[in-house]
Amino acid sequence: MAEIVIENLRKEFGDFTAVQSSSFRIEDGEFFMLLGPSGCGKTTTLRMIAGLELPTSGEIYIDGEEVANRPASQRDIAFVFQMFALYPHMNVRKNISYPLISQGMKRAQVKARVAEVARILGIEDILDRPVGGLSGGDRQRVALGRAIVREPKAFMMDEPLGALDAEFRERMAEELRALHDRMGATTVYVTHDQLEAMQMGDKIVVMNHGVIEQFGVPQDIYDKPASMFVADFIGSPPMNFLKFPGVLARGDRAVRMHDVELGVPLAEEGFRGDLVFGVRPEHVRFDDAAAYRGRVLATEYLGTTQIVTVDTEGGQLKVRAPSDQRVTVGDQVGLAFDRRTITLFEAASGRALCSELNAGVLGHG
Repeated sequence: MAEIVIENLRKEFGDFTAVQSSSFRIEDGEFFMLLGPSGCGKTTTLRMIAGLELPTSGEIYIDGEEVANRPASQRDIAFVFQMFALYPHMNVRKNISYPLISQGMKRAQVKARVAEVARILGIEDILDRPVGGLSGGDRQRVALGRAIVREPKAFMMDEPLGALDAEFRERMAEELRALHDRMGATTVYVTHDQLEAMQMGDKIVVMNHGVIEQFGVPQDIYDKPASMFVADFIGSPPMNFLKFPGVLARGDRAVRMHDVELGVPLAEEGFRGDLVFGVRPEHVRFDDAAAYRGRVLATEYLGTTQIVTVDTEGGQLKVRAPSDQRVTVGDQVGLAFDRRTITLFEAASGRALCSELNAGVLGHG
């Protein structure tokens, strides 16, 4: 397999810039996620790595070789598409074996390789069936088999589970991750589904408008958002944002928000202007003695937990609370926060200013 290094990658389509000066490293054997909303540049980035699009500028290294201007056929990459891209006139066996036959591999080797791939994917019993009658999950396994059988340096996957229903998506996500762990293959995977990225990825790049917002392991992406976009895009429900004008001096451990003093992480830089107090729903608790207060607008029962929406002076805020905690619409409630779970953002730019969990971004506690 192979390490992939991207340096200052840029892609322009006329006056539109799809990807802006992206740089990151994918370690050998890593399951790497490109995550973001539609139009953020993630698929364009994947296609440039694979050689299906040539970059406007920048460098792409695969296994130490610069390949930015090489065609896809010279990169030893296997691509798995969202819509399977199978040959409908061939059965499963012929679909999987086609890449090897086209390379001139001997029949006995082809047969052995196809049998091994079928065993890995658990599709031995459908090898002689036509692909047209298969379920979506089985067709995706066949598409994966056709990619795996080549034993390429890296796999590129463009939302391969997007066409499956929710039950199949979850099952196939587990199978894909287990398959990756068995093979140790370098895999680059595009998705707009943050749960899929968090579940499967070793590392995640979060993109927005062609720009990399943050790069890191899933827990850091969740706990240490570098921007309001990341904090809002990751999490269900996403992070709460309470906006207020304020002054933050270097070394401060508290801010005054709507006439209430609240503890925050240690500020490593000063700031004056509109601030945003960010906290995830599971990090808010009800406390009758708390000075910051609000009125309950709605409750949503989720089994072991409930999501409670509270109207405050700084805006609406969601609280993930135990389902047995008695909360009624219209109640006036106190809201308590632990400074260790707070992130302060600059409202205008959306960048993180300080967060105790966020050591290494722009501040620490």
